Amino acid sequence: MDKLSCYVLLLLSSFCFHLCLSGNLNTGSNQALNSGGSPDPGKLEYHMGPVLASPLKLYIIWYGNWNQTHQDTIRDFLSSLSSPAPHPSVAEWWSTVRLYADQTGSNVTDSITLSGEFFDSKLSHGPRLNRLSMQAIIKSAVTSQSKPLPLDPRNGFYLVLSSADVLVDEFCRAVCAFHYFTFPATVGVIVPYAWIGYSGTQCPGMCAYPFAWPVGMPPPPPTANGGNNVIHPPNGDIGVDGMISVIAHELAESATNPLVNAWYAGDNPTAPGEIADLCIGTYGSGGGGAYVGQVSTDAAGSSYNLNGVKGRRFMVQWVWNPVKKRCFGPNAMD
Repeated sequence: MDKLSCYVLLLLSSFCFHLCLSGNLNTGSNQALNSGGSPDPGKLEYHMGPVLASPLKLYIIWYGNWNQTHQDTIRDFLSSLSSPAPHPSVAEWWSTVRLYADQTGSNVTDSITLSGEFFDSKLSHGPRLNRLSMQAIIKSAVTSQSKPLPLDPRNGFYLVLSSADVLVDEFCRAVCAFHYFTFPATVGVIVPYAWIGYSGTQCPGMCAYPFAWPVGMPPPPPTANGGNNVIHPPNGDIGVDGMISVIAHELAESATNPLVNAWYAGDNPTAPGEIADLCIGTYGSGGGGAYVGQVSTDAAGSSYNLNGVKGRRFMVQWVWNPVKKRCFGPNAMD
């Protein structure tokens, strides 16, 4: 949920500790994530609420001024969730999310389609937003006089994506994104939604990790060829590539805990530890601390762990697998 950046800070603090004291980047799976106040995966429990079991229709609200290339990359990722691609694929990654079910025995859906887009380049709610602004933006998108989005309480999921020229309260300082559900008094019905901000220019070291290095942190160790160990983004932009992993994070948590009463760890539903929170910073086998794990590298030196449609590659964090009882992704070595 909106705890994402807090866990990134924990992860980075752990990295500094291990780098300074031992020089060992591979600190073991989840070592940093299960300490210092992060969620305890042993307490992941089902709280009797629904999961998103019906076929999911994604509606994107592009708030602000967006680069066409960035939009295409995000569209291709979302289209990859239910489309075949070479192993390891985005759809295979989503199959772990699908393992979660509700009290009726219904599992999270495997049918996800990009069903509509709304463009708000005129910043109808201004260049400075807060949490409640997101619901107002959704309301505007579904009631617009020009090409409105459908208001879809049965199958709809609304993604509010804010561009580089939009400031969101607490973005970069306390949150990278969050998911929740709309209030009937504001939107008219209850529908799940998520907001994710583009961090490429505002705070890449915080919300586009591991493609950028945080300001004030010790630099990564040099490589043999004189470079450094900062990971190169698979689609060439630290902001949009980092954003895609955050989108995946929020979708996985929304699908398994849409009304904040289904799958989470901890005793406080207002600050739950959800299935993606348990695996912050882990993208491959052996991941933990500030070591992302074993991932692939293409001919250009860019790292990725999932394949998508149209030959796209992505770097997406793992989520908690309730059967294996550990963080897992289709690129796992075991």
